Amino acid sequence: MARIVGRLNSRKVFNAKPPRGKDRAVIPDGGNLYLQLVAGKEGHTARSWVFKYELVGVRHEMGLGPLHTVSLVEARNQARDLRQQLLAGVDPLEARQKARKALLAERARSVTFKQAAEMYLDLHLSSFKNAKHQDQWRNTLATYVYPKIGGLAVVDVDSPSILKIIQPLWATKTETASRIRGRIERILDYATTSGFRSGDNPAAKVTASLPKRNGRGHHAALPFTELPAFMAELRGRDSISARALEFTILTAARTGETIGATWDEFDLKAKTWTAPATRMKAGKEHRVPLCDRAVDILRDLDRHRGKVFALSDMAMLELLRGMRPGHTVHGFRSSFMDWAHERTAFPKAVIDKALAHTVSDKVEAAYRRGDLFAKRAKLMQQWGDYCAKPMAVSADIVPLRGKVSADA
Repeated sequence: MARIVGRLNSRKVFNAKPPRGKDRAVIPDGGNLYLQLVAGKEGHTARSWVFKYELVGVRHEMGLGPLHTVSLVEARNQARDLRQQLLAGVDPLEARQKARKALLAERARSVTFKQAAEMYLDLHLSSFKNAKHQDQWRNTLATYVYPKIGGLAVVDVDSPSILKIIQPLWATKTETASRIRGRIERILDYATTSGFRSGDNPAAKVTASLPKRNGRGHHAALPFTELPAFMAELRGRDSISARALEFTILTAARTGETIGATWDEFDLKAKTWTAPATRMKAGKEHRVPLCDRAVDILRDLDRHRGKVFALSDMAMLELLRGMRPGHTVHGFRSSFMDWAHERTAFPKAVIDKALAHTVSDKVEAAYRRGDLFAKRAKLMQQWGDYCAKPMAVSADIVPLRGKVSADA
C-alpha cells in the first residue's frame, strides 16, 4: 500500500478553527482521514478525528476519537488499519459493532445474578416506599434466591432454575413465592436493559405450570356466600387481631393499609378514613367510606395508642389460618369484588374505586377524575349489612356459643 502523505501537522491541527460563520468544518489529512472542527462557547473549538469511506455506493463516517485523546499519529495509524479492512472487503463499522457485541457478551458471562440484583437494588432501592419494603427485598433474595442462582451467570438464568426456587414455596407460601417471582423478573429485565442478557424474560411465565390457587390466582378467596357465617364467627372472637381483620374486610382494604392506620386519618362523624398516599399501593391518597359496623369497631378501641391496630403484619393472617386454613387476608378483597359484581347494580368504576384499583386505560381514567365517594358510601354500607346478615341455623348445627333450637 502506498504511503499516505498527510496534509496536516501538529501546528495546523491545534490552531484549526471552523471558517467564520460556520459551526462545523472538516479538514482532510488524506487517506480517508479528516479532522472535524465544531465551534463551541467562548471561542472554544472541539477537535476530533473522522474516517470517511464509501462501500457499495453508500457513504459512511466513523469517529476515531477526540484530539485530546487520539494524536495525529495515532489517528493516521487507525486510518491505515481501516483502509486495510476495506481492501479485505470488511466494513469497518460492522467490524467495530461486532467487536463491541463480543466484548459485551464476554462481560455478561462474568456478571452473576447476585451482582445484577445488587446493581438493580443500588439503582432502585431508594424509590421503595419504606424501609420494611427494602428489607423484604434483600431478605427474600438472600433467603430463597441467592443460595440457588446467586452465583449463576445472569445470562444463564432460565425457567427451570427459577422454578426450583418458586415450586417448593408455592403450596404453603404462595404469596411469598409470587413476590419472589416478580422480583426475579424485574432484576432480569434490568439485566437485559443493561446488556447482560438478551431474549424473553424466563420469570414472566414460570408460574403457568404450577397449580392455580383456589381458582383465583395467588390469593385464596373465601366465597362471598360464606362471608356472613365467617363474620359472625369472627365477631365472636375477642382480640385486637379479630377486630383488625373484621375492619379490613368491611373496608376492602389491604393488610398494610389497616396495620399502618393512625387515629388522625379518621373522621368518625363523617364516617371517613383517609389513607395517605405513602401507604397505598398506587401511591395516591384514598378516601374510604366507613359502614356503621366499621365505625363501631373504631369507637370501641383504645384511642390512646398512636396506631389504631397495634399488630404485626402477620397477626391477621395467623388468626385467619386458625379459622380458615389456606385462605389469605388479601383474598377478602376478591370476595368483596365478586359480591359487588354479582349481588349489586353498582358500576364497575365504583367497585374498582372502592378497591383503590389503578385504571390502566387512559380514556377510562379520564372519566374517573372524581372519587365517586357518595356512591361508594352506599356500596360499603350495603357490604357491611351483607356481612352482618343473620344466618339461618338448623337444629343439627352447633354454633360457637352453645346450642340454638330450630324455633329460636
